Amino acid sequence: MEFQKFLLDRNYTLSDATAYNIQFIGHKPIFIDVLSIIPYQTDSLWLGYQQFFEQFLNPLLLSSLKGIAFNSWYRGSLEGISTTDLISTLSIKQKLNWRILLFLILYQKAEKKVVDKPEDTLKKIVANKKGISKKSLISMLTQLHSWIEKLVPMDKITVWGDYADVNTYDNQERDIKAQFISEFVSRNNLKTVADLGCNTGDYSQVAIEGGAEYVIGFDFDHQALSKAYLRSVAKNLCFLPLWLDASNPSPSQGWLESERDSFSNRFQTDGVVALAFEHHLAIAKNIPLEQVIKWITSIAKYGIIEFVPKNDPTILQMLATREDIFPNYNQSSFEIALLKSSTIINKKVISKSGRILYEYKRS
Repeated sequence: MEFQKFLLDRNYTLSDATAYNIQFIGHKPIFIDVLSIIPYQTDSLWLGYQQFFEQFLNPLLLSSLKGIAFNSWYRGSLEGISTTDLISTLSIKQKLNWRILLFLILYQKAEKKVVDKPEDTLKKIVANKKGISKKSLISMLTQLHSWIEKLVPMDKITVWGDYADVNTYDNQERDIKAQFISEFVSRNNLKTVADLGCNTGDYSQVAIEGGAEYVIGFDFDHQALSKAYLRSVAKNLCFLPLWLDASNPSPSQGWLESERDSFSNRFQTDGVVALAFEHHLAIAKNIPLEQVIKWITSIAKYGIIEFVPKNDPTILQMLATREDIFPNYNQSSFEIALLKSSTIINKKVISKSGRILYEYKRS
């Protein structure tokens, strides 16, 4: 929105507003599609208006007004969330908000007229060639921008949002863990690192301090990711936290299943750290431990995987309300699985419950 207003001031505009035109370096958004910058035509509307709503505003409204995470919905629709679908989720009170009425309801009705009676709409457009002045367009975008700045995701308490503050490590154990990770990054001269289960980014920052130039963190918990992003901004880290359901990562999508590559096809780094992560897949998601290890080690040649034993409070909590169907979940099976694809370089017990950090090098 800021970029569109910047362009209008210089007599240019964006021909589209797809979210795929924005990529990130660390926490900083970068606009990459310079070919979508075109000369502004007098009294023309913004051609990217609909895309901006579907791919930016509507997902934000879904999380801000309804507290519904948009990630899975968005992934199922490459064009974003339609205004019609969004409006169907809103309460009557929310629909009567003047901004919703102005920017969404009226637009939806105009869009419906085009679909229902395209010939009549075309005749009206031809008969009334005058569109909207640049001054009016900028005023409308300014109002929209002001509204967006006030929208924030609904604050919900999540399972892992405060995990970094209440986890099972004491200060000494956290320091030992941090030192292990820092030395691993420095010794292997890793420039890019993936942090699986990054939570609020504590150890992503440790990796950067150890010499990594870029860390991409992945987590399933929205509150934890928000804190990680704010950490990246506040400390100006080259650290990008992203949402990921590791048990169901992004597949190849779009036309001929090649328009958007799958997670595995597009993501490789120099190193990976998977801290307090594997048991969430092996125990909580019933994924065979050997497959979990194989997937993690496929991401990078060098890595650290933290093994969490069954007597750990986290796993005991997971098994409190279900049958233990994991007879092969143990340290021996973990090491056998890891040795099938990698060499174990180093290992260290880091907690009273027996959590172990394994440093590996993929064969």
